[in-house]
Amino acid sequence: MSEEKRIYEEEYMIEKLFTEETVALGVTAKDWEEAVRCCGKLMCAAGYTEPRYEEAMVDTVKKLGSYIVIAPGLAMPHARPECGAKQLGMSLVHLAKPVRFGSEEYDPVDILISLCAESSESHLAALAELMQLMEDEEFLAGVRSGWDKAKILDYIHSGSFVQDDE
Repeated sequence: MSEEKRIYEEEYMIEKLFTEETVALGVTAKDWEEAVRCCGKLMCAAGYTEPRYEEAMVDTVKKLGSYIVIAPGLAMPHARPECGAKQLGMSLVHLAKPVRFGSEEYDPVDILISLCAESSESHLAALAELMQLMEDEEFLAGVRSGWDKAKILDYIHSGSFVQDDE
């Protein structure tokens, strides 16, 4: 692995992106739009995005549909980098009551993990880790069964979900 790639990957590991302020649990949302907005507010408050990024995430779903619902009960709201992303960032929202996005296959959604990146390439290493986290049944079951923020962050920080490709 090149030194540049190693430094890049160390800088953008997801354990640095999920913090107390970017995780919200037991959130009440009346619909998918309110749930997506919650994700956007968390990323904006953490300094990852400008306020307009939240609206861009909502607009993306309105224009392109429920493609962001990527697995049973799991959605990944995001928007284009030029829509107000300031740096690489993520947020996690667990809903008190699932909402429908219009995905025949995977509705209703109770976990949303949002993503922003300042360029189309800057998020690739972190996205690879995030995909592994979202496929980790222990993690998803833990969030759904009531893990608190500390337990969620400990699990993410442990990196136990990361599959080493080497």
